[in-house]
Amino acid sequence: MNPLRSVGARLSLALVVVVAGALALVDLIVVPSLERNLVHAKLAQLREAAPGIRRQVQGTSSYKIDPVVSTAAVSASARVSVFQELDPGTLLPFADSSALSSDLADDSIALRSAQTGREASGTVERRDKRYAEAALPVSDRLVLLLSADLRDSLANINLVRRRLLIAGITALVASLLAGYAAASVFARRIRRLERAAERIADGDFDEPVSDHGRDEVGQLAAAFERMRMQLAGLERARREFIANASHELRTPLFSLGGFLELLENEELDPATQREFLATMREQIDRLTKLATDLLDLSRVDAGRIHVESEPVDLGDLAHTLADEFRAVAIGGGHELEVVDRSSPTAVADEERALQVGRILVENALIHTPAGTAVRLSTARREGTVVLTVEDNGPGIPAKDIPHVFDRFYRIEGSAASGSGLGLAIARELAALMEGSLELHATAGRTIFALVLPVARRDLDAPPREAFHVESVGA
Repeated sequence: MNPLRSVGARLSLALVVVVAGALALVDLIVVPSLERNLVHAKLAQLREAAPGIRRQVQGTSSYKIDPVVSTAAVSASARVSVFQELDPGTLLPFADSSALSSDLADDSIALRSAQTGREASGTVERRDKRYAEAALPVSDRLVLLLSADLRDSLANINLVRRRLLIAGITALVASLLAGYAAASVFARRIRRLERAAERIADGDFDEPVSDHGRDEVGQLAAAFERMRMQLAGLERARREFIANASHELRTPLFSLGGFLELLENEELDPATQREFLATMREQIDRLTKLATDLLDLSRVDAGRIHVESEPVDLGDLAHTLADEFRAVAIGGGHELEVVDRSSPTAVADEERALQVGRILVENALIHTPAGTAVRLSTARREGTVVLTVEDNGPGIPAKDIPHVFDRFYRIEGSAASGSGLGLAIARELAALMEGSLELHATAGRTIFALVLPVARRDLDAPPREAFHVESVGA
Protein backbone atom coordinates (compact mmCIF):
# COMPACT_ATOMS: atom_id res chain seq x y z
CA MET A 1 0.00 0.00 0.00
CA ASN A 2 1.22 3.50 -0.84
CA PRO A 3 2.35 5.10 2.47
CA LEU A 4 0.95 8.45 1.34
CA ARG A 5 -2.51 6.89 1.12
CA SER A 6 -2.45 5.37 4.58
CA VAL A 7 -4.71 6.55 7.38
CA GLY A 8 -1.69 7.80 9.34
CA ALA A 9 -0.44 9.93 6.47
CA ARG A 10 -3.86 11.38 5.81
CA LEU A 11 -4.54 12.21 9.44
CA SER A 12 -1.08 13.76 9.79
CA LEU A 13 -1.62 15.81 6.65
CA ALA A 14 -4.99 16.95 7.94
CA LEU A 15 -3.42 18.02 11.23
CA VAL A 16 -0.67 19.91 9.37
CA VAL A 17 -3.27 21.67 7.22
CA VAL A 18 -5.19 22.70 10.34
CA VAL A 19 -2.07 24.09 12.05
CA ALA A 20 -0.89 25.85 8.88
CA GLY A 21 -4.35 27.34 8.41
CA ALA A 22 -4.32 28.61 11.98
CA LEU A 23 -0.90 30.21 11.46
CA ALA A 24 -2.06 31.81 8.21
CA LEU A 25 -5.06 33.29 9.98
CA VAL A 26 -2.80 34.66 12.71
CA ASP A 27 -0.50 36.25 10.12
CA LEU A 28 -3.39 37.66 8.07
CA ILE A 29 -5.60 38.84 10.92
CA VAL A 30 -3.83 39.04 14.26
CA VAL A 31 -0.51 40.56 13.16
CA PRO A 32 -2.06 43.32 10.99
CA SER A 33 -4.50 44.08 13.79
CA LEU A 34 -1.64 44.38 16.27
CA GLU A 35 0.21 46.66 13.85
CA ARG A 36 -2.84 48.92 13.44
CA ASN A 37 -3.29 49.10 17.19
CA LEU A 38 0.34 50.17 17.72
CA VAL A 39 0.10 52.84 15.01
CA HIS A 40 -3.20 54.14 16.41
CA ALA A 41 -1.68 54.26 19.89
CA LYS A 42 1.26 56.32 18.63
CA LEU A 43 -1.04 58.69 16.73
CA ALA A 44 -3.21 59.09 19.82
CA GLN A 45 -0.10 59.90 21.86
CA LEU A 46 0.91 62.60 19.35
CA ARG A 47 -2.58 64.08 19.17
CA GLU A 48 -2.73 64.22 22.96
CA ALA A 49 0.61 66.07 23.20
CA ALA A 50 -0.04 68.50 20.32
CA PRO A 51 -2.42 71.01 22.08
CA GLY A 52 -0.02 71.56 24.98
CA ILE A 53 2.91 72.20 22.65
CA ARG A 54 0.77 74.59 20.56
CA ARG A 55 0.04 76.68 23.64
CA GLN A 56 3.75 76.85 24.39
CA VAL A 57 4.51 77.93 20.82
CA GLN A 58 1.71 80.53 20.85
CA GLY A 59 3.08 82.09 24.04
CA THR A 60 6.67 82.32 22.74
CA SER A 61 8.19 84.98 20.54
CA SER A 62 9.56 83.88 17.23
CA TYR A 63 13.23 84.32 18.12
CA LYS A 64 12.82 82.11 21.23
CA ILE A 65 10.80 79.34 19.61
CA ASP A 66 13.70 76.95 18.89
CA PRO A 67 14.42 76.09 22.57
CA VAL A 68 10.69 75.58 23.18
CA VAL A 69 10.44 73.19 20.22
CA SER A 70 13.48 71.23 21.37
CA THR A 71 12.16 70.91 24.92
CA ALA A 72 8.73 69.86 23.65
CA ALA A 73 10.29 67.18 21.42
CA VAL A 74 11.95 65.61 24.44
CA SER A 75 8.75 65.59 26.51
CA ALA A 76 6.62 64.26 23.62
CA SER A 77 9.23 61.71 22.48
CA ALA A 78 8.68 62.95 18.96
CA ARG A 79 10.13 65.34 16.43
CA VAL A 80 8.46 68.75 16.75
CA SER A 81 8.39 71.16 13.79
CA VAL A 82 6.70 74.48 13.10
CA PHE A 83 5.88 75.45 9.50
CA GLN A 84 5.05 78.84 8.02
CA GLU A 85 2.65 78.91 5.08
CA LEU A 86 4.01 81.28 2.48
CA ASP A 87 1.53 80.51 -0.29
CA PRO A 88 -1.43 78.15 -0.37
CA GLY A 89 0.08 74.69 -0.75
CA THR A 90 3.60 75.79 0.19
CA LEU A 91 5.05 75.31 3.66
CA LEU A 92 8.43 76.54 4.86
CA PRO A 93 10.06 75.03 7.99
CA PHE A 94 10.10 77.80 10.63
CA ALA A 95 11.45 75.81 13.61
CA ASP A 96 12.49 72.15 13.98
CA SER A 97 13.79 70.01 16.82
CA SER A 98 15.88 68.16 14.25
CA ALA A 99 18.85 69.65 12.52
CA LEU A 100 17.56 68.34 9.20
CA SER A 101 14.39 70.11 8.23
CA SER A 102 14.41 69.94 4.47
CA ASP A 103 12.97 66.42 4.46
CA LEU A 104 9.69 67.82 5.89
CA ALA A 105 9.09 70.23 3.01
CA ASP A 106 5.52 70.00 1.77
CA ASP A 107 4.62 67.32 4.35
CA SER A 108 1.18 65.97 3.46
CA ILE A 109 -0.17 65.88 7.03
CA ALA A 110 0.99 69.45 7.75
CA LEU A 111 -0.44 70.67 4.42
CA ARG A 112 -3.82 69.07 5.17
CA SER A 113 -3.97 70.75 8.58
CA ALA A 114 -2.97 74.12 7.03
CA GLN A 115 -5.62 73.84 4.30
CA THR A 116 -8.43 72.71 6.56
CA GLY A 117 -7.52 74.71 9.63
CA ARG A 118 -8.14 71.65 11.76
CA GLU A 119 -6.14 68.88 13.38
CA ALA A 120 -4.81 66.19 11.00
CA SER A 121 -3.04 62.89 11.66
CA GLY A 122 -1.83 59.81 9.81
CA THR A 123 1.23 57.98 8.60
CA VAL A 124 3.73 58.95 5.91
CA GLU A 125 6.83 57.39 4.41
CA ARG A 126 10.06 59.22 4.01
CA ARG A 127 13.28 57.64 2.83
CA ASP A 128 11.81 54.15 3.13
CA LYS A 129 10.79 54.83 6.71
CA ARG A 130 7.32 55.11 8.11
CA TYR A 131 6.29 57.86 10.48
CA ALA A 132 3.23 58.66 12.55
CA GLU A 133 2.34 62.36 12.39
CA ALA A 134 -0.14 64.74 14.00
CA ALA A 135 -0.51 68.39 12.82
CA LEU A 136 -2.36 71.28 14.47
CA PRO A 137 -2.76 74.93 13.28
CA VAL A 138 -1.00 77.44 15.55
CA SER A 139 -2.11 80.66 13.83
CA ASP A 140 -3.14 81.84 10.41
CA ARG A 141 0.36 81.23 9.03
CA LEU A 142 1.90 78.68 11.39
CA VAL A 143 1.31 74.89 11.62
CA LEU A 144 2.64 72.60 14.35
CA LEU A 145 3.77 69.08 13.31
CA LEU A 146 4.67 66.17 15.61
CA SER A 147 6.39 63.26 13.89
CA ALA A 148 7.40 59.91 15.45
CA ASP A 149 9.41 57.18 13.83
CA LEU A 150 7.51 53.87 13.76
CA ARG A 151 10.64 51.82 13.26
CA ASP A 152 10.77 50.48 16.82
CA SER A 153 7.07 49.63 16.88
CA LEU A 154 7.22 47.94 13.48
CA ALA A 155 10.37 46.13 14.55
CA ASN A 156 8.40 44.65 17.42
CA ILE A 157 5.73 43.56 14.95
CA ASN A 158 8.35 41.91 12.74
CA LEU A 159 9.82 40.23 15.81
CA VAL A 160 6.39 38.87 16.69
CA ARG A 161 5.91 37.67 13.11
CA ARG A 162 9.30 35.92 13.10
CA ARG A 163 8.63 34.25 16.41
CA LEU A 164 5.19 33.17 15.23
CA LEU A 165 6.81 31.74 12.10
CA ILE A 166 9.37 29.81 14.16
CA ALA A 167 6.68 28.60 16.56
CA GLY A 168 4.48 27.68 13.61
CA ILE A 169 7.19 25.64 11.92
CA THR A 170 7.92 23.92 15.22
CA ALA A 171 4.22 23.24 15.73
CA LEU A 172 3.93 21.90 12.18
CA VAL A 173 6.80 19.48 12.67
CA ALA A 174 5.52 18.45 16.10
CA SER A 175 1.98 17.99 14.80
CA LEU A 176 3.28 15.98 11.87
CA LEU A 177 5.22 13.65 14.14
CA ALA A 178 2.54 13.42 16.83
CA GLY A 179 -0.21 13.03 14.28
CA TYR A 180 1.62 10.30 12.43
CA ALA A 181 2.42 8.47 15.68
CA ALA A 182 -1.19 8.68 16.88
CA ALA A 183 -2.52 7.76 13.47
CA SER A 184 -0.14 4.80 13.28
CA VAL A 185 -1.53 3.45 16.54
CA PHE A 186 -5.04 3.97 15.17
CA ALA A 187 -4.09 2.36 11.86
CA ARG A 188 -2.63 -0.69 13.64
CA ARG A 189 -5.99 -1.25 15.30
CA ILE A 190 -7.71 -1.04 11.94
CA ARG A 191 -5.19 -3.44 10.40
CA ARG A 192 -5.90 -5.92 13.22
CA LEU A 193 -9.58 -5.73 12.35
CA GLU A 194 -8.69 -6.20 8.68
CA ARG A 195 -6.69 -9.34 9.47
CA ALA A 196 -9.52 -10.61 11.67
CA ALA A 197 -12.00 -10.05 8.82
CA GLU A 198 -9.73 -11.97 6.45
CA ARG A 199 -9.49 -14.87 8.93
CA ILE A 200 -13.25 -14.96 9.28
CA ALA A 201 -13.66 -14.80 5.50
CA ASP A 202 -11.29 -17.79 5.20
CA GLY A 203 -13.41 -19.77 7.67
CA ASP A 204 -11.07 -19.49 10.68
CA PHE A 205 -13.28 -18.71 13.67
CA ASP A 206 -10.91 -19.83 16.45
CA GLU A 207 -9.06 -16.60 17.25
CA PRO A 208 -11.22 -13.96 18.99
CA VAL A 209 -11.40 -10.38 17.75
CA SER A 210 -10.21 -8.14 20.57
CA ASP A 211 -9.78 -4.39 20.92
CA HIS A 212 -9.82 -2.68 24.31
CA GLY A 213 -10.67 0.78 23.00
CA ARG A 214 -13.98 2.40 23.85
CA ASP A 215 -14.25 4.45 20.68
CA GLU A 216 -15.86 3.59 17.34
CA VAL A 217 -13.06 1.15 16.46
CA GLY A 218 -13.62 -0.69 19.75
CA GLN A 219 -17.34 -0.88 19.00
CA LEU A 220 -16.56 -2.19 15.52
CA ALA A 221 -14.27 -4.84 17.02
CA ALA A 222 -17.05 -5.89 19.41
CA ALA A 223 -19.42 -6.21 16.44
CA PHE A 224 -16.78 -8.31 14.62
CA GLU A 225 -16.48 -10.55 17.70
CA ARG A 226 -20.26 -11.07 17.82
CA MET A 227 -20.23 -11.88 14.14
CA ARG A 228 -17.35 -14.33 14.64
CA MET A 229 -19.17 -16.15 17.41
CA GLN A 230 -22.38 -16.37 15.42
CA LEU A 231 -20.57 -17.60 12.32
CA ALA A 232 -18.64 -20.10 14.43
CA GLY A 233 -21.90 -21.42 15.84
CA LEU A 234 -23.41 -21.64 12.37
CA GLU A 235 -20.32 -23.41 11.07
CA ARG A 236 -20.46 -25.96 13.89
CA ALA A 237 -24.15 -26.48 13.24
CA ARG A 238 -23.46 -26.91 9.51
CA ARG A 239 -20.76 -29.49 10.09
CA GLU A 240 -22.87 -31.38 12.61
CA PHE A 241 -25.81 -31.24 10.25
CA ILE A 242 -23.80 -32.64 7.35
CA ALA A 243 -22.24 -35.33 9.53
CA ASN A 244 -25.55 -36.37 11.06
CA ALA A 245 -27.41 -36.25 7.76
CA SER A 246 -24.72 -38.34 6.10
CA HIS A 247 -24.90 -40.87 8.93
CA GLU A 248 -28.69 -41.03 8.82
CA LEU A 249 -28.66 -41.53 5.06
CA ARG A 250 -25.82 -44.04 5.07
CA THR A 251 -27.45 -46.41 7.58
CA PRO A 252 -30.63 -47.22 5.60
CA LEU A 253 -28.74 -47.21 2.31
CA PHE A 254 -26.20 -49.69 3.69
CA SER A 255 -29.08 -51.85 4.97
CA LEU A 256 -30.85 -51.76 1.62
CA GLY A 257 -27.65 -52.64 -0.20
CA GLY A 258 -27.13 -55.64 2.07
CA PHE A 259 -30.65 -56.94 1.57
CA LEU A 260 -30.43 -56.49 -2.20
CA GLU A 261 -27.16 -58.42 -2.28
CA LEU A 262 -28.74 -61.27 -0.31
CA LEU A 263 -31.73 -61.32 -2.60
CA GLU A 264 -29.49 -61.49 -5.67
CA ASN A 265 -26.95 -64.07 -4.45
CA GLU A 266 -28.93 -66.29 -2.13
CA GLU A 267 -31.72 -68.73 -2.80
CA LEU A 268 -34.24 -67.65 -0.21
CA ASP A 269 -37.57 -69.16 0.59
CA PRO A 270 -40.66 -67.02 -0.04
CA ALA A 271 -41.20 -66.27 3.65
CA THR A 272 -37.65 -64.94 4.06
CA GLN A 273 -37.98 -62.92 0.89
CA ARG A 274 -41.19 -61.35 2.17
CA GLU A 275 -39.48 -60.54 5.46
CA PHE A 276 -36.54 -58.95 3.64
CA LEU A 277 -38.88 -56.94 1.41
CA ALA A 278 -40.85 -55.71 4.42
CA THR A 279 -37.63 -54.58 6.10
CA MET A 280 -36.50 -52.92 2.90
CA ARG A 281 -39.84 -51.11 2.69
CA GLU A 282 -39.32 -49.85 6.23
CA GLN A 283 -35.89 -48.51 5.29
CA ILE A 284 -37.32 -46.81 2.22
CA ASP A 285 -40.02 -45.24 4.38
CA ARG A 286 -37.30 -44.11 6.74
CA LEU A 287 -35.36 -42.55 3.87
CA THR A 288 -38.48 -40.88 2.56
CA LYS A 289 -39.29 -39.40 5.96
CA LEU A 290 -35.70 -38.27 6.44
CA ALA A 291 -35.67 -36.59 3.03
CA THR A 292 -38.97 -34.84 3.83
CA ASP A 293 -37.66 -33.68 7.21
CA LEU A 294 -34.42 -32.40 5.68
CA LEU A 295 -36.37 -30.51 3.03
CA ASP A 296 -38.66 -28.95 5.63
CA LEU A 297 -35.69 -27.98 7.78
CA SER A 298 -33.84 -26.41 4.87
CA ARG A 299 -36.93 -24.40 3.97
CA VAL A 300 -37.28 -23.20 7.54
CA ASP A 301 -33.61 -22.17 7.65
CA ALA A 302 -33.92 -20.38 4.32
CA GLY A 303 -37.11 -18.60 5.42
CA ARG A 304 -39.03 -20.08 2.50
CA ILE A 305 -41.93 -21.51 4.51
CA HIS A 306 -44.97 -19.24 4.45
CA VAL A 307 -47.54 -19.57 7.20
CA GLU A 308 -51.08 -18.29 7.14
CA SER A 309 -52.76 -16.50 10.04
CA GLU A 310 -56.30 -17.83 10.19
CA PRO A 311 -58.70 -19.08 12.87
CA VAL A 312 -58.06 -22.74 13.68
CA ASP A 313 -60.35 -24.73 16.00
CA LEU A 314 -57.98 -26.77 18.15
CA GLY A 315 -60.74 -29.16 19.15
CA ASP A 316 -61.35 -30.09 15.51
CA LEU A 317 -57.59 -30.32 14.98
CA ALA A 318 -57.20 -32.73 17.92
CA HIS A 319 -59.98 -34.99 16.59
CA THR A 320 -58.38 -34.94 13.11
CA LEU A 321 -55.08 -36.10 14.60
CA ALA A 322 -56.84 -38.89 16.54
CA ASP A 323 -58.53 -40.10 13.37
CA GLU A 324 -55.24 -40.11 11.46
CA PHE A 325 -53.40 -42.15 14.10
CA ARG A 326 -56.25 -44.44 15.04
CA ALA A 327 -54.78 -47.42 13.18
CA VAL A 328 -51.25 -46.78 14.48
CA ALA A 329 -52.54 -46.58 18.05
CA ILE A 330 -54.48 -49.83 17.73
CA GLY A 331 -51.54 -51.55 16.06
CA GLY A 332 -49.17 -50.51 18.83
CA GLY A 333 -51.53 -51.36 21.65
CA HIS A 334 -51.91 -47.72 22.75
CA GLU A 335 -54.95 -45.95 24.08
CA LEU A 336 -55.48 -42.63 22.30
CA GLU A 337 -57.77 -40.16 24.06
CA VAL A 338 -59.03 -36.66 23.11
CA VAL A 339 -60.04 -34.23 25.86
CA ASP A 340 -61.61 -31.10 24.36
CA ARG A 341 -62.77 -28.88 27.19
CA SER A 342 -63.49 -25.66 25.35
CA SER A 343 -62.69 -26.08 21.63
CA PRO A 344 -60.56 -22.91 21.70
CA THR A 345 -59.76 -21.08 18.48
CA ALA A 346 -56.16 -20.21 17.69
CA VAL A 347 -54.60 -17.88 15.11
CA ALA A 348 -52.35 -20.20 13.13
CA ASP A 349 -51.72 -22.03 9.89
CA GLU A 350 -53.94 -25.13 10.06
CA GLU A 351 -51.70 -27.30 7.90
CA ARG A 352 -48.56 -26.39 9.86
CA ALA A 353 -50.36 -26.85 13.18
CA LEU A 354 -51.42 -30.33 12.00
CA GLN A 355 -47.80 -31.03 11.03
CA VAL A 356 -46.63 -30.13 14.53
CA GLY A 357 -49.40 -32.24 16.05
CA ARG A 358 -48.49 -35.24 13.89
CA ILE A 359 -44.86 -35.02 15.05
CA LEU A 360 -45.91 -34.93 18.71
CA VAL A 361 -48.47 -37.76 18.47
CA GLU A 362 -46.14 -39.95 16.39
CA ASN A 363 -43.34 -39.51 18.92
CA ALA A 364 -45.69 -40.43 21.76
CA LEU A 365 -46.90 -43.58 20.00
CA ILE A 366 -43.49 -44.75 18.73
CA HIS A 367 -41.35 -44.03 21.80
CA THR A 368 -43.64 -45.47 24.47
CA PRO A 369 -44.32 -49.16 25.15
CA ALA A 370 -47.59 -50.93 24.36
CA GLY A 371 -50.40 -50.17 26.80
CA THR A 372 -49.32 -46.55 27.25
CA ALA A 373 -52.15 -44.02 27.20
CA VAL A 374 -51.71 -40.98 24.97
CA ARG A 375 -53.98 -37.99 25.56
CA LEU A 376 -54.63 -35.00 23.29
CA SER A 377 -56.21 -32.05 25.10
CA THR A 378 -57.02 -28.41 24.44
CA ALA A 379 -57.25 -25.45 26.79
CA ARG A 380 -57.06 -21.67 27.06
CA ARG A 381 -54.27 -20.09 29.10
CA GLU A 382 -53.65 -16.39 29.77
CA GLY A 383 -54.42 -15.03 26.32
CA THR A 384 -53.16 -18.11 24.48
CA VAL A 385 -54.54 -21.49 23.49
CA VAL A 386 -52.77 -24.78 24.05
CA LEU A 387 -52.81 -28.17 22.37
CA THR A 388 -51.07 -30.75 24.56
CA VAL A 389 -49.97 -34.32 23.82
CA GLU A 390 -49.47 -36.26 27.05
CA ASP A 391 -48.36 -39.83 27.70
CA ASN A 392 -47.75 -41.86 30.83
CA GLY A 393 -44.78 -43.72 29.43
CA PRO A 394 -41.34 -44.07 31.03
CA GLY A 395 -40.64 -40.34 30.57
CA ILE A 396 -37.50 -38.55 29.34
CA PRO A 397 -34.22 -38.85 31.27
CA ALA A 398 -33.21 -35.59 32.93
CA LYS A 399 -29.90 -35.45 31.04
CA ASP A 400 -31.74 -35.54 27.70
CA ILE A 401 -34.39 -32.89 28.43
CA PRO A 402 -32.19 -29.87 27.43
CA HIS A 403 -31.41 -31.51 24.06
CA VAL A 404 -34.72 -32.95 22.88
CA PHE A 405 -35.25 -30.04 20.46
CA ASP A 406 -31.71 -30.26 19.02
CA ARG A 407 -31.34 -31.44 15.48
CA PHE A 408 -30.52 -35.14 15.02
CA TYR A 409 -30.63 -35.67 18.76
CA ARG A 410 -32.04 -39.03 19.77
CA ILE A 411 -32.52 -40.36 23.25
CA GLU A 412 -30.43 -43.43 23.95
CA GLY A 413 -32.49 -46.58 23.50
CA SER A 414 -35.19 -44.80 21.43
CA ALA A 415 -36.65 -46.24 18.25
CA ALA A 416 -34.09 -46.46 15.48
CA SER A 417 -36.56 -45.27 12.87
CA GLY A 418 -36.46 -41.70 14.15
CA SER A 419 -34.22 -39.12 12.49
CA GLY A 420 -34.00 -36.73 15.43
CA LEU A 421 -35.39 -33.88 13.32
CA GLY A 422 -39.09 -33.99 14.15
CA LEU A 423 -39.08 -31.96 17.36
CA ALA A 424 -36.60 -29.45 15.92
CA ILE A 425 -38.93 -28.89 12.95
CA ALA A 426 -41.96 -28.68 15.26
CA ARG A 427 -40.34 -25.96 17.37
CA GLU A 428 -39.38 -23.92 14.29
CA LEU A 429 -42.90 -24.17 12.87
CA ALA A 430 -44.42 -23.11 16.20
CA ALA A 431 -42.15 -20.06 16.24
CA LEU A 432 -43.18 -19.18 12.66
CA MET A 433 -46.81 -19.14 13.85
CA GLU A 434 -45.78 -16.74 16.67
CA GLY A 435 -46.21 -19.54 19.18
CA SER A 436 -43.95 -21.88 21.10
CA LEU A 437 -43.43 -25.55 21.88
CA GLU A 438 -43.04 -26.49 25.54
CA LEU A 439 -41.89 -29.67 27.28
CA HIS A 440 -42.95 -30.71 30.76
CA ALA A 441 -41.38 -34.04 31.73
CA THR A 442 -41.38 -35.96 34.99
CA ALA A 443 -40.85 -39.61 35.86
CA GLY A 444 -43.68 -41.57 34.20
CA ARG A 445 -45.19 -38.54 32.46
CA THR A 446 -44.30 -36.47 29.37
CA ILE A 447 -46.27 -33.47 28.09
CA PHE A 448 -45.57 -31.54 24.91
CA ALA A 449 -47.61 -28.33 24.59
CA LEU A 450 -48.13 -26.33 21.40
CA VAL A 451 -48.92 -22.77 22.55
CA LEU A 452 -50.54 -20.47 19.95
CA PRO A 453 -52.06 -16.97 19.96
CA VAL A 454 -55.76 -16.94 20.75
CA ALA A 455 -58.24 -15.71 18.15
CA ARG A 456 -59.87 -12.35 18.89
CA ARG A 457 -63.35 -13.86 19.00
CA ASP A 458 -62.27 -16.15 21.85
CA LEU A 459 -60.19 -13.57 23.72
CA ASP A 460 -63.01 -12.33 25.96
CA ALA A 461 -65.25 -15.38 25.81
CA PRO A 462 -65.63 -17.32 29.11
CA PRO A 463 -64.39 -20.91 29.02
CA ARG A 464 -67.05 -23.56 28.40
CA GLU A 465 -67.49 -26.20 31.04
CA ALA A 466 -68.71 -28.95 28.73
CA PHE A 467 -66.06 -31.17 27.16
CA HIS A 468 -65.99 -34.17 24.88
CA VAL A 469 -63.85 -37.26 25.50
CA GLU A 470 -63.11 -39.77 22.79
CA SER A 471 -61.02 -42.88 23.43
CA VAL A 472 -59.46 -45.22 20.95
CA GLY A 473 -58.10 -48.40 22.49
CA ALA A 474 -56.46 -51.57 21.38
